[in-house]
Amino acid sequence: MIKQGTGKQITGGLVFVVLSIGSLGMITPFVWMVLTAFKTYPETLAIPIKWLPSSLKLTNFTEVLSRLNFARYYVNTIIVAVSITALQVLFCSMAGYGFARLNFPGRNVLFFILLSVLMIPSQMTLIPSFVLLSRLNWIDTFTGLIIPNVFSAYGTFFLRQFFKSLPGELEEAAIIDGCSRFGIYWRIFMPLCGTAVAAFSVFTVLWAWNDLMWPLIMTSKDSVRVLSVGIATLFGEHGSRYNLLMAASMLATAPMIVLFLLLQKQFITGIAVTGLKA
Repeated sequence: MIKQGTGKQITGGLVFVVLSIGSLGMITPFVWMVLTAFKTYPETLAIPIKWLPSSLKLTNFTEVLSRLNFARYYVNTIIVAVSITALQVLFCSMAGYGFARLNFPGRNVLFFILLSVLMIPSQMTLIPSFVLLSRLNWIDTFTGLIIPNVFSAYGTFFLRQFFKSLPGELEEAAIIDGCSRFGIYWRIFMPLCGTAVAAFSVFTVLWAWNDLMWPLIMTSKDSVRVLSVGIATLFGEHGSRYNLLMAASMLATAPMIVLFLLLQKQFITGIAVTGLKA
């Protein structure tokens, strides 16, 4: 018979092994990207696979910067990602507060309809959205890249969970003091949900930074291209130089890694707290 302490050690060991295998599987593509960014083109095609580059030269990065308007793509991506994130935080937090703290007719029905949007593949709305925006003359504009993405059913649900976890006494005290509903939301609840907002902001900015499908459809001018579309132009019809692709990907990924490292504490705390109350 296995003792209780021994059983916990075995379970802990198995969990550690499974998590280690999963972590290795997730970090291997990133390590491959970094190593390939320093390889020559023949080294990327070598068989058997050559993991380490022969030398750590920056020629791939300089060639990428000379072939692509990377500075313009960076600025465009920052404009789009920051705008989408800020507007999503504003609208989703207001909607989340309404669904969590306000009692109004049809609230549960509306919230169910909102959640049903999560089950609709985004590809189904691409053509209707493109037709609508083309009639508004928003093709090849930042407005067309930003406005359709400022509403998020997931973000509303995410922030609603946090608002529901806050004590009702705060709201009751504010109402007694004569604070308006918007004042309660803006002055009391929003300052208390910094961790949830930080976590949601990381989610949103990562998605906006990496999004390819919508910018690829909406833009054809180089002046409004974002990083993902610019990197996609390195793919050739008859072959691709993977060393250049990995160098460009590394340049595009670096800001997001720095952002996550700076906000990882708030990100993890926000994920944990928002799951406390359904």
